[in-house]
This record gives sequence, C-alpha cells and structure tokens, in this order.
Amino acid sequence: MEKEIRRAVQEAAKGLGYPELVFTVDPVKLADSSRGRGDYAANVAFGLSKITGKSALEIAGALVTELNAHKSTDIEHVEVGGNGFINFFLAPVVFHRAITEAAQNPDYGRSTAYAGKKVMVEYTDTNPFKLFHIGHLMSNCIGESLSRLIEWGGAEVKRADYQGDVGLHVAKALWKLVRQPADGDWKLEDGTMTMEMLGRAYAAGATAYESDEQAKKEIHEINKKIYERSDPALNELYDAGRKISLDYFESIHTLLGTHFDYYFFESETGEFGKKIVSEHMGTVFEESEGAVIYRGEKKGLHTRVFLNKDDLPTYEAKELGLAKIKYERYPYDLSVVVTGNEISEYFKVLLAAMGEIFPELAAKQKHVPHGMLRLPSGKMSSRTGDVLTAEWLIGEVREKIRARAAAAEEKKDVEGTLDAVSVAALKYSILKQGIGRDSIFDVEKSISFTGDSGPYLQYSHARAGSVLAQPRTSAAADAGQGGGIGNPETPGALERLIFYFPEEAERAAGELAPQRLVAYANELAGAFNSYYAENRIIGSEREAYRLALTAALRAVLSRTLSLLGMAAPEKM
Repeated sequence: MEKEIRRAVQEAAKGLGYPELVFTVDPVKLADSSRGRGDYAANVAFGLSKITGKSALEIAGALVTELNAHKSTDIEHVEVGGNGFINFFLAPVVFHRAITEAAQNPDYGRSTAYAGKKVMVEYTDTNPFKLFHIGHLMSNCIGESLSRLIEWGGAEVKRADYQGDVGLHVAKALWKLVRQPADGDWKLEDGTMTMEMLGRAYAAGATAYESDEQAKKEIHEINKKIYERSDPALNELYDAGRKISLDYFESIHTLLGTHFDYYFFESETGEFGKKIVSEHMGTVFEESEGAVIYRGEKKGLHTRVFLNKDDLPTYEAKELGLAKIKYERYPYDLSVVVTGNEISEYFKVLLAAMGEIFPELAAKQKHVPHGMLRLPSGKMSSRTGDVLTAEWLIGEVREKIRARAAAAEEKKDVEGTLDAVSVAALKYSILKQGIGRDSIFDVEKSISFTGDSGPYLQYSHARAGSVLAQPRTSAAADAGQGGGIGNPETPGALERLIFYFPEEAERAAGELAPQRLVAYANELAGAFNSYYAENRIIGSEREAYRLALTAALRAVLSRTLSLLGMAAPEKM
C-alpha cells in the first residue's frame, strides 16, 4: 500500500505542476490511528514548501483535493493532518482482504527487496580447539535471522561458516596437550579427548604464552609445524581435536536451528591468501621489518600486516583469499559478513586492499558488525571461568524457564519445548537491539510470558492455536481456512498490524534490521492478547470473523518467529 500511495501522491503533485522530490510515506502509529490520524502519512508538502515558498498547509490542501478526486477504492478518504502532513484512511475492505490472504497464502508478506539475487551470508565463525562462546552465539543469532530475511526478500541464500582451524589459538591448545603427560593436575582420561578438555588446554596455553617466554617460543614452533603438516604425531593430535571441535559446533548449530551450506577453513584460505599477497608485492603490498604490510594511510585508514615475520598469512591475508574462494564456489551478487564490531576498522583496511586486487569482489562485500552480548554484573557466573559458553547460557535459561513455569499460577507445559523456548529467549534479547549495539542479557526479563520476550511471542502463537483447535459452530467451521470471514468487524489494532506485515518484513530485510521485526512481533502479540481478553471468540455472534482473524494472526506470528530464527511451538 505504501508504494500505491506514493504513486498517487506523485501523480497528484505532477498534475498540480509541482516538481518531483524525495518524500516518505509511513504507517501511522496505532495510538495515532485510533485518534483519527489515518493509516498512512506522507510528508511531501514540507519538501515542496521549501522549493516553492508556499506554506505546507496550502500545498497539502491542494494535494488532498486532487487525491480525493482520483483515489482508488482501497482508500476511503484523504485529509490534511497537523502541520501539513497528508493522512490516508484505508477502506475496511483492505484490512478484511488481508485477513483472508494472511491465513490462506503461505507467501503473504513475501517481499522483492532481493529478488533474483544470489547472496552468501557468513556468520558464527567458530574456532576449533576453542569453546563456542557467547560472541559466537551473538553472531549466529544475527546471521541466521539476516539469512532468513534476505531469503524472504526473494534471494537465493547460501549460509557459510568460516572457521579458524589454524593459528596461534590452535598451537596454544596443542602445546598444552603435547605437554600434558608430564603434568600431574590433569590428563587425557582413558585416552579420550573432549571439547571441555580442549577448551581448558587452550586456556592453559594462552596463559603460558603471555607469561613464559620459553612456552611462547615453543608455541610458535608448533604453529609453524601445523601449517607445514611436518610432524606426524602432532598432525594426529591436531586432526583428532579438529574433528571433536567440528562435531561439537554442529550440535550447537542444531540446537540453534542453523544449518550451513558451505564451510570454509583458514587452513585452505591461508595458502591462497599468501599467494595473492605475494603476487601483488611492490604494487599493493610492501615489506616492512621482515613482514608484509598494506599501508592503509593512503586511503585514510591504518597499516595492517598481511604476512608476519614467519612468512605466515595473518587473518587479513586469509580473508583476502576467502573472498575469492567463496566467489569461485558460489558466484554471489552480495556477500554479507557478520562479525563483532571490534574488527570494523580492520575490515575497512581489508576492503581497501581487496579493492585494488579484486575490485569487482570488493564492491559485493557488505560487512555487518555487531555489538557484544553482556550479562548484568552479579547475576550469573560460569563454571568455565572467563569464557561464557553458549551451552552454559542456554542451560541457565532452560532451568529458569522450567522453574518459572512450575511456579506460575497458570501452569504452562513447557517441558517438551524447553530448548525451543530457551533459544527464543536468547534470540529475542539479542535481536531486539540494533545490530551494532551491545545487548545486555537479563535472564529474568528474557523468559517473561507477559510481554517483550521470545517466550511471550511463542505463548501468544500457541494460545491462538488452542483457540483454533476448539470445537466451533458449523457456520464457522471453515473460518480462516477458505470459508470466508463471516460478518466482519470494524478494523482495529490487530487487523492493522496483520495488514502491515508485508511492509514491516520488507523494511527489515532491505535495511538488514531484524530489530524492526522484533518490535513489530511484540506489538502484534500484544494486540492479539488484548483482543483475546476483550472479545469472546468461540460462540460469539461474530465467531467466523474472529476465528478468521485468529487464524491470520497465528499465520503471521508464525512467519515472523521463523524470520527471527525462533520456533513456533503448537502448545505451551
């Protein structure tokens, strides 16, 4: 509807001899809509006022006269709003039509923001030999939702996970594993290596690297051997640890509802990146104190090392190789890379270097940096020490939900959906913030069943399902399933929100802003729960309509949850 209104305004302005200009057409907030301010508002008169010198109210009045004379049947009438806004009031049939379509058409709301595009989204980016921490959880939740939004926008999307299976972090863990038989404090039990042990080995190696010069030297030697694959015993230990790590990551991906189409590894991108850097020595890169660097100052950035003094590729060189390898495997139109915002400046240097070597690929890159996931001080502590792992945090949420459900006056059967509800609690808390902002995770707020949480959205969906599952009169038996909407009511907040879904989803996809959809979903669930509390559905005179409205709500809420990467349980 926003596009239709925009075209109508443009035609009216042209008919009155006004020049073309950029203006906005936005849905009116529900609170303002209830106060008679319409369903959409256009600010075109303000821009024309600046150009012509006429008052915005005068211009708006002339445009409203023209718009009312040529309005479509979907627009009931147009008015001049406060200060010169143009307010559009939609006909009730528009909202009633949306109810039927939302309930019956699984593609209701599908947008064209990325129609025909091939997009690769890289996110999570775990590191074998290190635990899946809450930073990876943050990236996973954001990347999965962006992938789904872009798919909903018409693109073919391939998900990619780029894993650091070589580097100093691996060498630090292996250094401890190689030395462990001589240590009396811990050993490989029964010859079995576990992910928990790998995590502890990395932590021990990292501490030694910072405090012991001999250990630091040994770790650098191990790092070089890993790249060269020159030590059979070390290779065997490395291969075992790598496999355990990858299996462990997959178990968490499954829990989070994520799958990947491509896995890329630093062990493959490193050599290729090194080759690219070597081929562009003297033109793009230069030697400095035994290392190879890119001087970013020439682009207003800073200098970064691409090959270190050991002639090994750094993260920068590996990323350079990764961009090319990705494109060779899947010729994308857009490559979205989700990472923590601590590497934003480094990524700018990377793109500058890439622009000199692969300008066509650099133009296809979109870096989406996210903030940190933080916990309120004193609220929680992890048995894993300084590393807060994803599985630990999900477990904490799971137990809180179980306890709250058991204590609630209105008992909620969450036992069969604990994982799904726990993941939704986390994802909602992460996604409700703007992507670049830090998220403060408050477990008590995250598991609320009364509003502003993932479990609240899921419970609202399950409540709608329970209504639709109840026995009904024969006249309303097919409501929401192709049998019509019966005797309709005057559209209210719930009808308007169902109608707005396509535009909300398109904006969220086009702006890569899942937080928009989180806010929308919370408002939608709130409108349904208010409607449910104030209106009898089964057995009312308008049973058919109210069932159709409930079916439409449930369908839209289910799609919204899916776009956010959350499950929509049938019962709770």
